[in-house]
Amino acid sequence: MKKVLLIEDNEDVRETTADILELANYNVVTAENGKVGVKKAKQFEPDIIICDIMMPELNGYGVLQILSKFPKTAGIPFIFLTAKSEKPDMRKGMNLGADDYVTKPFEEHELLDAIECRLNKNDFLKKEFSKNFDGVNAFLEEASEYIDLKSLSKNRDIKKYEKNENIFGEGRTSHSLYFIESGTVKTYKTTESGKEFVTGIYGSGDFIGQLSLLNSAETYIETATVLEDAEIVGIPKSDFTKLLYGNKLVSNKFINMISNNLIDVQEHLVQMAFASVRQRTAKALLELYDKGIIKDDANLGVSIPREDFAGLIGAATETAIRMLTEFKEEGLIAVETRRRIVLLDKDKLKRIANFN
Repeated sequence: MKKVLLIEDNEDVRETTADILELANYNVVTAENGKVGVKKAKQFEPDIIICDIMMPELNGYGVLQILSKFPKTAGIPFIFLTAKSEKPDMRKGMNLGADDYVTKPFEEHELLDAIECRLNKNDFLKKEFSKNFDGVNAFLEEASEYIDLKSLSKNRDIKKYEKNENIFGEGRTSHSLYFIESGTVKTYKTTESGKEFVTGIYGSGDFIGQLSLLNSAETYIETATVLEDAEIVGIPKSDFTKLLYGNKLVSNKFINMISNNLIDVQEHLVQMAFASVRQRTAKALLELYDKGIIKDDANLGVSIPREDFAGLIGAATETAIRMLTEFKEEGLIAVETRRRIVLLDKDKLKRIANFN
């Protein structure tokens, strides 16, 4: 049963509205003014708040401003219940972060429809989608409530790529966002001297190509090559654009899904700029392990070419080999069949990555 906090200073309106909500099978707590409402919001942690604007002690704007400062209450859907329908008042509330307005007097269905709509949207924002093909499709189905799914492409199929096959190339027209269902992919840029600078190594559940789709030149800013046979799902640029700009709610969720890689890129650049080669090596090994590219069983892990690992840590191949040899001699890693790496002492690697 969903919990509703109703903040209304008019006793008749408060009791009538509470009856409507309870008959609709909501668990209702009421507050007679803003100050009491703030206190009960923190205690009750409702699923949604219905709040009058013009109240003694603390008005609705003040309630919203206070609750928006606390992590537990900041994300609660907030609907203003007010007799003031002038545009300036409505705009002020929306600018403060209100989700909706219901103007008094209201029809019963108007209030219930507004509540149901906001609760559904909030459930969508909170919902976790699996980082696999089924999860991506489930997200698109849920998103159909907020954008015109008919305008999105259908029948997104998984395509198989073999080792060393390119998914997209630097400088070529950017046309798709890619989701890795299985396998391992490296992305890299080519320097003026023809050398590869590895920008990332990605595995199952990762998206690639998103920065290229935002590139004003409309070209891929790097090349993506398969390291280990992969299954990839392509999402057309037109769909990417609709998901990003078509609806604020969908956009927030979509950005959440694809942004982890961008955060990794930012952290990687910071590491490249300020960390020692030893730190960068430890950090890279741990990241590859977290992605499932390096595994505890050498027979299951991915064999990463030393030149690719060197590019990942921003060092010469000889330097990368020397660092891996040092780590092996220190008992931190083992290099097994087909040069696959196994981490033997993750705790010490973490200490090296963080403190050298």
